[in-house]
Amino acid sequence: MELAGNGFSLTAEVVFMEWLQAHIGEGAMRLVSAFSMFGEEMLLVLLLGFIYWCWDKKMGRFVGLNMLMTVVWNPMIKNIFIRRRPYFDHENIRILRPVDPKSDIYDISAQGYSFPSGHSANAVSAYGSIAVYEKQSSRQGGRSYRYPAAAAAVLSFLVGFSRIAVGAHYPTDVLGGWLLGLLIIFAVPALCRKVTDRKLLTVILLALTLPGLIWCRSEDYFSGLGLFLGFLAGSAFEDRYVRFENTRRFLPSLLRLVLGLALFLALNAVLKLPFSKEFLDSGVYAALLVRCARYAVVSFIEFGVYPFLFRWIK
Repeated sequence: MELAGNGFSLTAEVVFMEWLQAHIGEGAMRLVSAFSMFGEEMLLVLLLGFIYWCWDKKMGRFVGLNMLMTVVWNPMIKNIFIRRRPYFDHENIRILRPVDPKSDIYDISAQGYSFPSGHSANAVSAYGSIAVYEKQSSRQGGRSYRYPAAAAAVLSFLVGFSRIAVGAHYPTDVLGGWLLGLLIIFAVPALCRKVTDRKLLTVILLALTLPGLIWCRSEDYFSGLGLFLGFLAGSAFEDRYVRFENTRRFLPSLLRLVLGLALFLALNAVLKLPFSKEFLDSGVYAALLVRCARYAVVSFIEFGVYPFLFRWIK
């Protein structure tokens, strides 16, 4: 499915991007490009899995809710602005790290829209949530929270700068992503503190995320929505039926993480089997809904059902 999109930019940001790519050496560019991975979903999924399954379940729910709200809201905004990526419209800007390396770099349905930057928003919501949670905990325990906050700021900056340097986003995309991440890590926890009834809070969260079904037609929204729905259901299921305990010991933590990742990959593969590849890649609305349902099932099992095994993983 080809999505044309809109092309708009500020002259200054185009000039800045062209200057960056002309003056950063090949070795330095490889280093800068590598910082993008700190905003990519697979690494953040592993981070969330480690926090939730091993380190601190309460922190995992705090970070996970903010992260997944970002993963849903970012494509909701992208599908409103439908801004093309810089290299679509400016021949002097090269794409050095495509979102989907296996697809045509000019296929927007595969590479996604540009505004706001998902990597930048993900970095702020993930690392910023850890810093905010540590700040709240430090008030109770008398600890310093300056280091998590500084680390979150540095990582978020490096991820955003990387996305500009590799030609994937305009500076205004990155700025928009940072602002979205900041909005979520402060607004969503404030909402959770104000609305203490879990059922009412769930209804409000759904009201904030489901409207994208009306106008979004890109895969990232349906993947994110599925993960979000499964996370909500899985957390409630775990609270009621599982109630696992965290472990900070190295080997049990490593085993939980490895098995969780293997389960994630296996479920994704198995749940595709009833459908043809042509249908799943067609981009039709039914295929997008199947994608949403698939990710919801995977997320529910990972956050709700999989922790049942922890009593035997010693």
